[in-house]
Amino acid sequence: MLAMLASTGRVESTGKCFTSNKRMMTTITLNILGMHCTSCSMNIDDALEELPGVEASKTSYARATTEVTYDPAQVSQEKIAQTIQDVGYQVA
Repeated sequence: MLAMLASTGRVESTGKCFTSNKRMMTTITLNILGMHCTSCSMNIDDALEELPGVEASKTSYARATTEVTYDPAQVSQEKIAQTIQDVGYQVA
């Protein structure tokens, strides 16, 4: 799925890599389809922040994007995308 996401331009790295508690963190931005209100963005954030390795998720209903800061040693971009799909939204 990651190859598909990367090849279609659906994953945008913000170029932010930093160390948090001696872990290398990465931030990505994903385009989201299917949100109808701000509660939808909260559903995505809640689900993503439950994943081990996700430090923060900031989803914007208005921009139809989510910015996820995570430890790639603990969670993959594929798992992040699948979690978004599992709560009823599409990664575009």
